[in-house]
Amino acid sequence: MKIEDEIKQRTFLDQYQKAYINLVYTAGWLQQRQSATFKEFGLTLPQFNVLRILRGQHPKPATVNLLIERMLDKTSNASRIVDKLEAKLLVTRIVCPSNRRAVDIRITEEGLALLGRLDEVMKQQQLGVNNLTAEEATHLSDLLDKIRD
Repeated sequence: MKIEDEIKQRTFLDQYQKAYINLVYTAGWLQQRQSATFKEFGLTLPQFNVLRILRGQHPKPATVNLLIERMLDKTSNASRIVDKLEAKLLVTRIVCPSNRRAVDIRITEEGLALLGRLDEVMKQQQLGVNNLTAEEATHLSDLLDKIRD
């Protein structure tokens, strides 16, 4: 469905405004769909993001600063997210033996298993980008990189 139909707006100042509104709308649309999936697993989008970062680090530990640096949503409170994941037994937090001011954060086996189940669900989900060819997906990614340059 075209953005004009989605937001019931027929005219835009120019193609740049239309592209911007379409980008913002689509990002929100994707987040809503993902959030609904994660909710079924007792996770939020930022919690899922932290778990994915920790899985990428596994078996090495991560710090809160590393999580903040790599998170998709830079406004999220990484410490609070880790607190919640620790309460769910999906991560562990241990004071670093070599630097007592640092805390080592690791994903648990339960966290890895949960991500494994989510990987399968995400593969089956149609997130919209699956409507693109591989070439179109590459082009879209390149254009998004260009916007941020």
